[in-house]
Amino acid sequence: MNILLLYPEFPDTFWSFKHALKFVRKKASLPPLGLLTVASMLPPAWQRRLVDLNVRKLRSEDIAWADLAFVSAMAVQQDSAREAIARCKAAGLPVVAGGPLFTTGYAEFPEVDYFVLNEAEITLPRFIADLENGVPERYYTADEFPALGCTPVPEWKLLDMKQYASMAIQFSRGCPYRCDFCNVTALFGHKIRTKTSSQIIAELEELRRHGWQDSVFFVDDNFIAHRAYLKKELLPALIEWRKTKGATNEFYTECSINLADDAELMKLMVDAGFNRVFIGIETPEVTALQACGKQHNTSRDMLDNIRKIQNAGLEVQGGFIVGFDSDTPSIFQKQIEFIQKSGIVTAMVGILQALPGTKLYERLKNEGRLLPHSSGDNADGNTNIVPMMDPEILRRGYREMMKHLYAPKYYYQRIRTLLEAYRAPQLKSRFRMSQFMAFMRSTVMLGVIGRERFQYWKMLAWTAVNRRQALPLAVTLAIYGHHFRKVCSLHLKERQHGSI
Repeated sequence: MNILLLYPEFPDTFWSFKHALKFVRKKASLPPLGLLTVASMLPPAWQRRLVDLNVRKLRSEDIAWADLAFVSAMAVQQDSAREAIARCKAAGLPVVAGGPLFTTGYAEFPEVDYFVLNEAEITLPRFIADLENGVPERYYTADEFPALGCTPVPEWKLLDMKQYASMAIQFSRGCPYRCDFCNVTALFGHKIRTKTSSQIIAELEELRRHGWQDSVFFVDDNFIAHRAYLKKELLPALIEWRKTKGATNEFYTECSINLADDAELMKLMVDAGFNRVFIGIETPEVTALQACGKQHNTSRDMLDNIRKIQNAGLEVQGGFIVGFDSDTPSIFQKQIEFIQKSGIVTAMVGILQALPGTKLYERLKNEGRLLPHSSGDNADGNTNIVPMMDPEILRRGYREMMKHLYAPKYYYQRIRTLLEAYRAPQLKSRFRMSQFMAFMRSTVMLGVIGRERFQYWKMLAWTAVNRRQALPLAVTLAIYGHHFRKVCSLHLKERQHGSI
C-alpha cells in the first residue's frame, strides 16, 4: 500500500518565520514531526511519501501514486488542509485525517473518509488492523493517554532536511496547569508523560546519522513539568552526549515562568545546550491571570523572573494576550511597558481566542459570546470572541500596540535590553556558513535598504564592543524583526477597516 503523508502549508504568520527564512535560504522553520512519527508506526511493507506543502507543491503524480492520503494539521493550517483534501477527493484518493485540527474540529470536514484522532499510539494501530481486514470505521478516538515508551523514532529519511531551519523532537506530553484558554490539556491531559533519556538520545543520534548538526526544538508544551526527571536523567544524559559526541546542536523549548525559581535546573539546561525558552507570560494584570487559571504567574515579580532566566543564559521569548474580560483600554500601554522593560524581543501578542475543547470555549458558548470562525492564528488580530471591551477600541488598541512594539526604534531597544542581561553560554559551537551568509544578507536588507538601518548598525556596533559572544544572537534577532514587521504590516493592513 502506498501512503501519501500530506502536511498543509502555514499562512504568513508570526511563527512561520517566512521572511526570516529567506536570509538562510530555507523553506520551512520546522518539519512535520507528527507525520514523521506516524510514518514510523505504519506497517514496514507500506510505502511512504512525504509532501510538506511548506517545502514543495503537491503534484498530480503524488496523488496518482498513493492508495491513501494521511493529513495532519493544526488549526492555523485549516485553509491549506481543505485545499489538499479537496484535491485528493477530486482524484478519488481516500483521506485519513488526524492531529489537533481534526481532533477538535472533525465535524467541519465531512469530506474526510477516516478520522484517526487523539494520540496515534492508541488509535492508529486499531485503524490499520481494521483497514487490513477490510472493515475500517470512520472514527477512531481514545479517552486514555498512552505512555511514550512505545513511541518510535520519527522516520527522518522521508525528509529533505536541508530545506528546514530546525529539527524537532518531543520529550513529554501533558501539562499540570489549568489555563482556561489553552487546549493542551484537552488534547494531552494533565498527567506528565515522558520518554526515557535513552529514547531522546536515540532520536538525536538518528538526526546526527542523517547529518543534522543545527538547532533542535523540544516541542513539549511545558518542558520543565517533570523537574526531578530532568535533573536526574535527561539533562545529565544530554550533557554527557554532547561531551562524548562533540555535538554542537543548540536546543530550545517551551516552559513556565517558574523556571526562574530553580537555578540548578537553569544551569543544567544551559550546560545541556539549551539557549532559549518560550514562556506564556500572557498579561501583567493579576486579575486576568487569576480569572483564566494562570495562578502560577501571580504572586511573583515576573520582570525579575525574566531577568534571572536571561542572566542564566537563556533568551526568553514570550506570549501575551489582550482581550480578557477584565481588560480595560489601559491594558495596551501596560503590555507595551512590560514587554519593553523585559527585553523579550520575540513578543507574540494576540487577542484572546476560544479554542474548541477549552473551558473558555464552553463558558463563552454558554454565554452566547462565540463568533462563528477562528483563523487559528493567535497573532493576526483576529478573535472568535465577543469581547467585553468595545470591539473597536480593542481592535484599534491592538493595532497601535503592535505598530509600537515592532517599530525599529522600540524593537532594537529590546534587543539591547536583552543583551545587557543575557549571558551567552560558554558552549562549543560550530561555525556555520549559513550564519555568515545570513549576516551578509542582513547588512544589505537591513543595513542598507531597511528603514531600520540606523538602529541595525548601532546595535551591531554596541554588541561587538560589549557582548561580542552574543553577535550571532543579535543578528538573528535583527532578522526576526524584519519578519515580524512584515507580518504585522500584512495583518494590520488587512484588518484596518475590518471588525473583530
